[in-house]
Amino acid sequence: MRLYIDSANIESIKMLNDYFPIAGVTTNPSILVKEEKPYLDTLKEIRAIIGTDKELFVQAIGDRAEEIVEEARFISQQISGNVIVKVPVTEEGIKAIKLLAAENIPTLATTVYTAFQALMAAMAGAKYVAPYVNRIDNLAGNGVKVVTEIAQLFKTYELGCEILAASFKNLQQVFEVCLAGAETVTVSPDIIEKMIAFPSTGTDVATFKQQWQDFYGEKATTLINT
Repeated sequence: MRLYIDSANIESIKMLNDYFPIAGVTTNPSILVKEEKPYLDTLKEIRAIIGTDKELFVQAIGDRAEEIVEEARFISQQISGNVIVKVPVTEEGIKAIKLLAAENIPTLATTVYTAFQALMAAMAGAKYVAPYVNRIDNLAGNGVKVVTEIAQLFKTYELGCEILAASFKNLQQVFEVCLAGAETVTVSPDIIEKMIAFPSTGTDVATFKQQWQDFYGEKATTLINT
């Protein structure tokens, strides 16, 4: 499983990239607008933090396939390193994915709500598909089930496309899509921090250290100082 940060907040990305095994960063128009500054500046700052090897996802906003392709070329020229262009799974989006695959520009098919949308995008040449897990749940569907169905279809038809599950409200959803076969997930900073949070862990660590210092003295704060 590869873990992506679903945010454009520079401070959050700096911290999480430093502490967690992060594979890259995903953005969308709403996330970039939230930062209230020129989007290219934000993307370049993110690239400077994560380096050129990790993937940075940028979403096209054009309506027509030709507009999306033009945006993809522009972003690929403006942002260095490993860039993935996010393309909605509309008819124009599927056409754009086909055109971009022919140019070897990698894409992620986004706004995926059904397994068949994901299958069409994968057949068109998308590198990733992003099922919206919690949004599917909110529409009286089952986001984890959709991820399971996508994984089954990709396996049946031997498609190299990967599932990058998105849209989570809690850690349990993330856990369940990992079990369902999602190779990658993109998660908001607050949920990523919860991945290793458990009260007993901190309590145990404090107990170990106190026992050590009780025997070796208060200055024995590390093995080196003992």
